Amino acid sequence: MDYLKGRYSLAVAIGAIFGALSRFYIIEFVKAALGKNLGFCGTFLINVSGCVLIAYILTLAIENIRIISPELRLMTTTGFCGAYTTFSSYGLESKMFLDKGEIIMMLIYWIGSAIAGMIGIQIGLLLARASPKH
Repeated sequence: MDYLKGRYSLAVAIGAIFGALSRFYIIEFVKAALGKNLGFCGTFLINVSGCVLIAYILTLAIENIRIISPELRLMTTTGFCGAYTTFSSYGLESKMFLDKGEIIMMLIYWIGSAIAGMIGIQIGLLLARASPKH
């Protein structure tokens, strides 16, 4: 029951703080740069980059490309990526398109996010495998 150790919980909590703050500031930046109506682009960017990051970190750890402590792995994946990515916002924004009758935009966003997320996973995996082994 190593996962019950306080340092694992602390690692997840610390990662979550930085993940949530990163998500907040990126979405606010995208809204300021593109306009409030395009805030969903921030969610899209966050979810895709989160897929790249989590695949990269887990591939490094699982395939022993880099030695990553359990605490650091939990901090970056469960903590940071868990708080950084935002499936609930993705669902809400999809529903908002639907409510406005923007079916095509809803489908592009909904399906596009899933496809781009899978591509992000593949990119993270490839980047990790291209890293020099330590």
